[in-house]
Amino acid sequence: MIDNRLFDLTYIGGPTVILEIDGLRFMTDPTLDAQGSSFANDHTTLEKTKGPALTEIDNIDIVLLSHDHHHDNLDYSGREFLKTVSKTYTTVSGAQRLGDNAIGLSPWKQDILFTTNGTQVTITATPARHGPAGIEKLTGDVIGFLITVAGKQPFELYLTGDTRLL
Repeated sequence: MIDNRLFDLTYIGGPTVILEIDGLRFMTDPTLDAQGSSFANDHTTLEKTKGPALTEIDNIDIVLLSHDHHHDNLDYSGREFLKTVSKTYTTVSGAQRLGDNAIGLSPWKQDILFTTNGTQVTITATPARHGPAGIEKLTGDVIGFLITVAGKQPFELYLTGDTRLL
């Protein structure tokens, strides 16, 4: 059993979740645009039918971004939000496009973080894709994340390229 003071999840909507591990706060794929906002590309126009469950979001330390080039995983408000966090882990190509605080991880690369209480949290990039097999040339680079927490109650979470908790 996981002590709920060490681990907490808040669902925001779509692929966006706030994950708190021993005080360290993560957000997955920030899609924070309001209901009714739209995005158009060469092929289609997408309209958001439901806004985020929360609009007032306390400090987030790290964003885990599966990919930056689809509006359903990083929208306009999400892009602005990235400027407020200390680190954004994403694909290598995504980090080059985003700049600033973005850190590109290729599959199986890791970074080790520590919470203020000294709990070790390891972020491991994993291969992932956005859509069915064979679509990679159309969708571009996508990455998943394995979050490994050490300590008295060790556990792992795997976040896929479409960032659903497994």
